[in-house]
Amino acid sequence: MSDYGTNKKTLSKEVNYLGRDFTDIRENLIEFAKSYFPNQYNDFNEASPGMMFVEMAAYVGDVLNYYVDNQFRETLIQFAEERKNVLSIAQSYGYKPRLASPAIVEMTFSIDVPAVAIDANNYKPNLDFAGKIESNSTLVANNGTEFTLLDDVDFKVSSSLDNMEVKALQPTSGNIPTNFRLTKKGMAQSGVREEEEFTFTSAKEFDKIILSNDKVTSIVEVTDSENNKFYEVPFLAQDTVFEDEENSTLNDPALAEFKTDTPYLLKLIKASRRFTTRARDDNRMELRFGSGISDNADEEIIPNPDNVGSRLGLGVSRLDESFDPSNFLKTRTFGLASSNTTLTVSYNYGGAVEHNVSTNSITSFNRLTYTNTTQGLSATTLAAVKASITPINEEPASGGASTETITEIKQNASAYFNAQNRAVTKADYITRVYSLPQKYGNVAKAFIVQDEQLEQNGQLVINDGLVVDTRSQGTEVKNPLALNMYLLGYDASKSLVRLNRAVKQNVKTYLSQYRLLTDAINIKDGYIINFGVKYNIVTKRGYNKNDVLFRTIQKVKEFFQVEKWQMNQPIILSDLAYQISTCEGVVSLVPPAENNPNNELILIENKFETGLGYSGNTYDMLSATKDGIIYPSLDPSIFELKNPNSDIEGRVVGDR
Repeated sequence: MSDYGTNKKTLSKEVNYLGRDFTDIRENLIEFAKSYFPNQYNDFNEASPGMMFVEMAAYVGDVLNYYVDNQFRETLIQFAEERKNVLSIAQSYGYKPRLASPAIVEMTFSIDVPAVAIDANNYKPNLDFAGKIESNSTLVANNGTEFTLLDDVDFKVSSSLDNMEVKALQPTSGNIPTNFRLTKKGMAQSGVREEEEFTFTSAKEFDKIILSNDKVTSIVEVTDSENNKFYEVPFLAQDTVFEDEENSTLNDPALAEFKTDTPYLLKLIKASRRFTTRARDDNRMELRFGSGISDNADEEIIPNPDNVGSRLGLGVSRLDESFDPSNFLKTRTFGLASSNTTLTVSYNYGGAVEHNVSTNSITSFNRLTYTNTTQGLSATTLAAVKASITPINEEPASGGASTETITEIKQNASAYFNAQNRAVTKADYITRVYSLPQKYGNVAKAFIVQDEQLEQNGQLVINDGLVVDTRSQGTEVKNPLALNMYLLGYDASKSLVRLNRAVKQNVKTYLSQYRLLTDAINIKDGYIINFGVKYNIVTKRGYNKNDVLFRTIQKVKEFFQVEKWQMNQPIILSDLAYQISTCEGVVSLVPPAENNPNNELILIENKFETGLGYSGNTYDMLSATKDGIIYPSLDPSIFELKNPNSDIEGRVVGDR
């Protein structure tokens, strides 16, 4: 190789790429100078001016390498630490991190309507006075948490899927009812409903808007000024969505006769106007729209392979034309971009563990929207009917949860990606349950096992025209066509509770989208085993015994934090003993003397009294303990330290 046109050959210089920290770079620079510039510079004294420049170069190299390494780590979800990067990677996997989860609850609504005579001895409710509680109605719990009704509660309709109880109300004297009480169920979720308007001028590809409130739990509706509806999709290339509509003669004459049993029909529709949602690192939600900005038909923007060679209007074959591949984005493939319109976005926001309110705590409306379209009725009677509406939650609200932490996002996103949008293995089903959309509830703990059935021996025999059953039940065998899923949720104090029927039904419906055709899923309640902890410690002399004891109690609380425990996880007493022994001031543990035949360093005792708030499940801890390990029951169960402030009994028995 010539040096700028001269005949002098340039020496090939070797560069060491292995040194990446300050010390290695510094040493490599010194060796490089000694090897290739021995006559130009040879003063490598620490105080020399030349060494200043060498170390400055090493410093710059070290800093640059640090940021290169850090940026690379931030592209890997298992090593990323910045929340914005974790969110971006998770969403590229298809997983949508939870900004917050609302609590969901099944409400019971009652209304009193007048009785009408069928004949002299029989009466029925006058359903002309029955109306509809609309879904925009809001309720309020005793602690101030607001709940929004998710669907209309129509007292004019009753079916097997939307059952209505009817009860005659007898007057103080006589047997002739004057009123009937109608009772129906309806789902409600916590949070506040808000509307925002966004104005769009010229069309922009993949335009976006950002909602002003944080912790958005669901998008209710997006419409433009012309009342066109926008649909949420997982990705913009998806152009079909499911939508339910009222089962009526107008919508579907052929199916209208089944409207009593099937009040709503599920339809698959084309959605040219659509959007996706994305969680931001500031806990706000971003909506992104399509890229179709042209008013022309798609075939005028890009060629159709089916007719490129054929003559179209005016005899043009288009074979001699060139096409810009970027025009593909201007079609309806990724949905239409909004232009010259105002979008109205209705959404729910707000959710937390505190929203999991207890039974009978939601008893009033914050805003009641009640309609009755029947004409010619008494206004006084209608007002009395409306005034009789009473709500109550017969089950506790569950599913409320706060914003996902970085650790939770990493784990859930990785599991979601591995599932590949289907449920085949047991881990796939667990992942899907934890990905349940926020508005349907939140599952805290999940465990799945193969269903078991009794093997039958023998056969059916026909003897003289009689069928004789010679089968007998034998051993239990695995049922390959069914799975049992055990679930638990949180209450308002983040204690484990059974999920209400509404959440379990939502889970079953949600899993039906991903399960194999041959799989059956049985949703069951997991078992909670509550317990208390007893231990004795010896402290170091000179330490305040109360302070040392307090530190050990905090260690026990941290060890049994409910987030760290899963179903069928055993308690390893040696691990707990190690955590206690690491506390400053602790010399050793001494086995409790009472009720401790195995002489364990730490005694775990079952707490089951329902009157004290425990689960009621009794469990023989002593029999379940083997070699210092407390094993859970055969039935899917979880150990829970329900009341850590009162169920941890630590004692100082001496010092040395």
